[in-house]
Amino acid sequence: MAKPLRILHCFRSPIGGIFRHVRDLAEEHSKAGHEVGILCDSMTGGDYEEELFDDISPFLSLGLTRIPIARSAGLADAATLWSGYKTIKNLRPDVLHGHGAKGGVLARVIGSALRVNRYRVARVYTAHGGSLHFSRSSLAGLLVHWSERRLERLTDALIFICNFERQAYEKKIGVPTIRSQLIYNGIGERDFRPIPTRSDSVHFIYVGMLRDLKGPDLFVDAFARTERRVGRPLSALMIGDGPDREKYETMMVERGLGRRIGMLPAMRIDEAFAMSRNIVVPSRAESMPYIVLEALAASKAVIATRVGGIPEALGRTSAGLAEPDDADDLARVMAESITEPGWQERAMPQVKAIQSVFSATVMARDVLKLYNEILGFPVDI
Repeated sequence: MAKPLRILHCFRSPIGGIFRHVRDLAEEHSKAGHEVGILCDSMTGGDYEEELFDDISPFLSLGLTRIPIARSAGLADAATLWSGYKTIKNLRPDVLHGHGAKGGVLARVIGSALRVNRYRVARVYTAHGGSLHFSRSSLAGLLVHWSERRLERLTDALIFICNFERQAYEKKIGVPTIRSQLIYNGIGERDFRPIPTRSDSVHFIYVGMLRDLKGPDLFVDAFARTERRVGRPLSALMIGDGPDREKYETMMVERGLGRRIGMLPAMRIDEAFAMSRNIVVPSRAESMPYIVLEALAASKAVIATRVGGIPEALGRTSAGLAEPDDADDLARVMAESITEPGWQERAMPQVKAIQSVFSATVMARDVLKLYNEILGFPVDI
């Protein structure tokens, strides 16, 4: 029988897809008899995230550790590494799994420091887009990609959550010199259920972080263009929190859309999905966003930009895909979704097809198998 493992997940921001990914792994691995913990930033998140921590706490036998982790690289990182090292050393994990750029640095640097002291620990890294979103032509991108290459020396395995992420890594950083594996993001069985739309629903919703990378400004612009295309007023909601909220509020007021696009704070996904049949994902960059998988599992229509791994979920020729950073093309798809009869049935993949590929059970099983193989333990899981 496989040995129970002590697994610690390190990441910066307890918001969005990375947080969802870690929660799913923690729950699945805890139920399989392993001890799991989380180390993340103490300065990010609000009431909604606290509710999510409450949900996952029964599965965190190694506890929840929150320390200040700055978003940008700087001198504060030295204090973060030292604080993280002391905490992690006391927890004595078998596996340090870093998620995102900052989480990847913490897990790999601290894991390597523990190894210097002859402590055996597996060092695993999943980028979740992160550093791969940087341009190769920018100075910041060159530094970040150079750092990622150097950090391979401190890594036992890379996990890619979609083919796009693997290809982006090979293009921007290079073919991995260490073990790497594709393990798709997955969602649980409870996510695969239709969510009825409320009687007071709106035509479109945006759900996610309020920052330019995710495209809320494109959503506002495309909404206005969609109204012009269909020749009538429409309704929408933007649901989420983030650093650019006031900017988008101002943008809506200046365009006279303040009464037709509402704004609500982050909430549970089933509550958000009940507010519309159409989920718009206007991102400028993505890896494999959970919002797309969750919406498809809930039998919603997804209108998204052709970025990251989204075409791997929707289908590369899906009518739900718009060109990136193109509000007019996004508006074209939005208009088609509410004017063409049977559009959703034609444009969206079958729920069973999504369930067969993007399963949390399969994801957790394959990740656990990788942990055990790195450590040289039996893999009869």
